[in-house]
Amino acid sequence: MAQQGAQLDQENFSCSICLDLLKDPVTIPCGHSYCMRCIKYFWDGEDKKEIYSCPQCSMTFTQRPVLMKNTMLAALVEQLKKTGLQAAPADLCYAEPEDVACDVCTGRTLKAFKSCLVCLVSYCEKHLQPHYESPTFKKHKLVDPSKKLQENICSRHDEVMKMFCRTDQQSICYLCSVDEHKCHDTVSAAAERTERQRELEVSRLNIQQRIQDREKDVKLLQQEVEAVSRSADKAVEDSEKIFTQLIRLIQKRSSDVKQQIRSQQETEVSGVKELQEKLQQEITELKRKDAELKQLSHTEDHNQFLHNYPSVSQLSEPTESSSIDIRPLRYFEDVTAAVSELRDKLQDILKEEWTNISLTVTEVDVLLSQLEPKTRAGFLQYSCEITLDPNTAYIKLLLSEGNRKAKLMSQQQSYSSHPDRFTVYEQVLSRESLTGRCYWEVEWSGLGVRVAVAYKNIRRAGGTNECGFGSNDKSCALRFYNNCYTFWFNNISTPVSGPCSSRVGVYLDHRAGILSFYSVSETMTLLHRVQTTFTQHLYAGVWLLDSGVTAEFCKLK
Repeated sequence: MAQQGAQLDQENFSCSICLDLLKDPVTIPCGHSYCMRCIKYFWDGEDKKEIYSCPQCSMTFTQRPVLMKNTMLAALVEQLKKTGLQAAPADLCYAEPEDVACDVCTGRTLKAFKSCLVCLVSYCEKHLQPHYESPTFKKHKLVDPSKKLQENICSRHDEVMKMFCRTDQQSICYLCSVDEHKCHDTVSAAAERTERQRELEVSRLNIQQRIQDREKDVKLLQQEVEAVSRSADKAVEDSEKIFTQLIRLIQKRSSDVKQQIRSQQETEVSGVKELQEKLQQEITELKRKDAELKQLSHTEDHNQFLHNYPSVSQLSEPTESSSIDIRPLRYFEDVTAAVSELRDKLQDILKEEWTNISLTVTEVDVLLSQLEPKTRAGFLQYSCEITLDPNTAYIKLLLSEGNRKAKLMSQQQSYSSHPDRFTVYEQVLSRESLTGRCYWEVEWSGLGVRVAVAYKNIRRAGGTNECGFGSNDKSCALRFYNNCYTFWFNNISTPVSGPCSSRVGVYLDHRAGILSFYSVSETMTLLHRVQTTFTQHLYAGVWLLDSGVTAEFCKLK
């Protein structure tokens, strides 16, 4: 136990730089103590001007602290020395395969503590001491251990690459600068680093600004999410109330009809029963009278018969039964027919209005607040680079300019067979799919062309309307022919007026369902706009209408 206490004392009085007992100990403002010479050389080697740090806790000081000998600590160290004990060596940290190893150690190497960009050597703590103690290493640059030090050596001259060639954009050594890079724009690596550092800071400022902008956008979108949710909740609540009112109204009308039917039933049944009672009374009276007449008919006394006959033979007025009109089994059936007619009308109304309600719901779009641009510069912010897909090109179409330009030739091209190829119509589709907001321009020469957009599942093989751009419901196209524009969709043409130009701009807002065609010259003129709903990704395309016609998707960036 006593030995462990002594060991702990030794560690407490050891310098973390030289790993030996403190010599002329000084305590810096953060509270850590070092040999005066060790911390002095350490600060002399600090590369950052007017910024000094603690080797242990990395606390920085803008002014170099004044070093004063800690007399109490010095006395304790001297007392510790008198005990005859030596500071315990630091724990050995051997390098593992994934670690940076010390280049100076022999035998089993220790883990590197620092790497020197001047020596191009990595050092453990023990072998690093000369860099702290000797003025020779004062200007050496120490960094965290690195396995890439050899990348700083010129493979041609085996020299440290301290220069940078701006012409070839590569690091070089001094001999390279007077050899194969002699006439190039070369500067020191430090100077280039300074320049790039400034650019980096500008980039960081831009990134930080964009981060702030995006964070604002995210916050705004979150507010929109909350607003949409609140609006949706209220719409659901209000809709449920309205439908409940409709249900209650129908139930009320159902109850009224039921009550009216029962009331009319009661009235009709009461009248019928009243007539039944009258008829039944008349039958009783007639039966009684018939009995009296029967009895009179059996009277043998002629005088008595004649005397009673006038009073007995007189009959009461009969009930007019002939006025009773019995309809053949149709009483309230007409009511049922009227209610059925009402049901059919309500179903028709609901069907029509339900379509309107559904469209109203689907038209809700938070991100449609951005209007269509008004200037070409505004459109160009949505410009996209479009290349044509050779696998879709008609066999007589020649693609060039990096597959941005198509020309209709008289002879077939050397295309391989492909299921995506148009086999009859002189058409080609883009390689890229189009979503979101996109803008592109097509410039042509020749007699005529169709500038189109189409779904990927448009039919390719054959010469039916299912294959031609604008001749089906899977594509639409602006046709330019003989200096006239027409818009084609589902094989229906719509005349389009506007200034003729050999260049057309196409603006697509896929989510909003907007497709616009513009004539592009000195100014932009809207030729035709489509408002619809796109159910799939779109692809740009062209249909060349005559031999020799060319169409090129222009580079806009």
